Amino acid sequence: MSIRLDDVNKRIIHALMGDARNTSAPMIAEEVGVSPTTIRNRINQLEDAGVIRGYHANVDFDVADEMVTTLYVATAPIEERARLAQQARTITGVTNVREFVAGQENLHVLAVGSDVEAINDVARELTSLGATIEDEKVARTEQFQSYHPFGPDETHQQFSDYISLAGGNEVVELTVDDDAPIAGMTLERAGTEGLLEDGLLVVSIERDDTVLTPQGKSEIRSGDILTVLSRGGFSDSMFDVFESENR
Repeated sequence: MSIRLDDVNKRIIHALMGDARNTSAPMIAEEVGVSPTTIRNRINQLEDAGVIRGYHANVDFDVADEMVTTLYVATAPIEERARLAQQARTITGVTNVREFVAGQENLHVLAVGSDVEAINDVARELTSLGATIEDEKVARTEQFQSYHPFGPDETHQQFSDYISLAGGNEVVELTVDDDAPIAGMTLERAGTEGLLEDGLLVVSIERDDTVLTPQGKSEIRSGDILTVLSRGGFSDSMFDVFESENR
């Protein structure tokens, strides 16, 4: 299953990378401007697609029980690398295995042991599997960070995609704010009342993971992700109808 990482999905990943345990769907929904149901559906899709592969506790074993954490830098034969990476995970004490696309030092194995002998057991088992240990380092701390490009910027974050076309036409994908002037209106009414400037065309509406084809009677709701075309390009005032008046 493939999945497109639009602005909503990126913000979900950013939030869960920061603190998956204490971040709920309603909390993400409030930040992103969509419904909690949409967030829960998107998380399920990201999990099914293998983008989000799991949620793990970051444990400091030295603090927990004065245990030793060691990083083994090893080389596996290229044709055996995937197999060795899988088998290394089964060794008692191994907590993390990273496989690299390289001929040398292509396997990094993080292991925890109660003493030096326990750590040496891991090294012996890695060697017996066919890996050559190039280096080993006692690990001190490991820190994690959300991927910044998926999070909010200091600038306006409403737009998830922006494309310039030939002839000066432009397409933008944006999310409708909760109290935007157009929220709750049909496209027909928005046009009649002059909210949609000349040359502005709503091409598609994404709502609760469903893409709708816009018609005159289509109602625009807060949280909708719209693909909008402007003939001749966008001006700042064109976005006002989709934004909160408090921005």
